[in-house]
Amino acid sequence: MEHRLDQERPGDGPGLWMLLCYRVPREPSAPRIAIWRKLKRLGVAQLGDGLVALPADARTREQLEWVAEDVTEAGGSAGAWLARPATLAQERELATAMAAARAAELRRITRRDYFPPAAREQAHAAVEALAGPHDGRKDAVLAGRDAAAAGGAGEHT
Repeated sequence: MEHRLDQERPGDGPGLWMLLCYRVPREPSAPRIAIWRKLKRLGVAQLGDGLVALPADARTREQLEWVAEDVTEAGGSAGAWLARPATLAQERELATAMAAARAAELRRITRRDYFPPAAREQAHAAVEALAGPHDGRKDAVLAGRDAAAAGGAGEHT
């Protein structure tokens, strides 16, 4: 039986998450690095070595399935799964970790000299606004997941 991503969540319990379990050969390293960079751009939560997660919606499902194809083409193995954390606390921890990782990545950008001095302060302020407080980012991830579960096109970052 095919599980639909738009099915309702059970009560007030945790929502569905897309998991990608993968293993990429060490050599050559270029495909492994390219896959890792794609996953970072998607903003995945790293659950363990070779196991990442995103809140489930049609977009994230498609994206992780594409990454799984890349892994297979690189000579590795991969599988995409739908899962539900056992508790709301686990889901909140996962969302908080995702938000913190994204905020750290945004802040890392400003530590480099990508911007000329005149634009640097403006860039710092923009990144801080995007990185924002972790709780707001966590709530945005969960709100996007909730909108997707309700049949909306809620996007999340």
